Amino acid sequence: MGKAEAERSFLLDGDPPVEVLVRRSARARRLSLRVSALDGRVTLTLPRRAEVGEALAFARSRAGWIREHLARQPEPVHVRPGVRLPLAGGMVTIATGPVRALRLRGDSLVIPEHRAGQAAAVVRGWLKGRARDALATACDRHATALGRGYGRLTLRDTRSRWGSCSAEGNLMFSWRLIMAPPEVLDYVAAHEVAHLVEMNHSPAFWALVEKLFPAHRAARRWLREHGTGLHRYRFDGGCED
Repeated sequence: MGKAEAERSFLLDGDPPVEVLVRRSARARRLSLRVSALDGRVTLTLPRRAEVGEALAFARSRAGWIREHLARQPEPVHVRPGVRLPLAGGMVTIATGPVRALRLRGDSLVIPEHRAGQAAAVVRGWLKGRARDALATACDRHATALGRGYGRLTLRDTRSRWGSCSAEGNLMFSWRLIMAPPEVLDYVAAHEVAHLVEMNHSPAFWALVEKLFPAHRAARRWLREHGTGLHRYRFDGGCED
């Protein structure tokens, strides 16, 4: 058994019903509930040998706590024409117009009129392309400064981290970083490139980050204070990797 395994989900009665994901974890010592600050997902974790019925009763007994936390969640923003969206630290408005492909015009993201119904997918694809270009440029610069190369660079819509570096030197980033100020994206690139040398968060690691990106404290503070807000924007209607 791995660290945690999803087993099932169930609906908590009420108006509206709340879906609760049930996960069994070999590391868990007691029943626990968590409401994600990113998307409001409710997860019930239970120890390996705990009875599922006992766990469901535990969740139902804390229905008030769950709904209280869900009520504090920021309203999701579904991406479509007319919506304002963060981009590189600013805000742009999604619009439609007589264009063949998405165009950034001033503070507007203009998508083809005939693709208005697929606005979320069109915008998501465009954002991922810009994110890849910006992150590759930043990673190349920082890796050159360290005299190190890296492997593959991949993008995902991660919930728990903004980036990672594997033991093989492959880098992964959240494409939503393109919605943050450029210096924040640059910091995350520097952070992960520094892991090519130090696969830890030791003083030596932070010295490398300081060398690559001296303003890292302000960027980290921005992510702590505003990063979860980037997950308010929902790009429904297609699979994300």
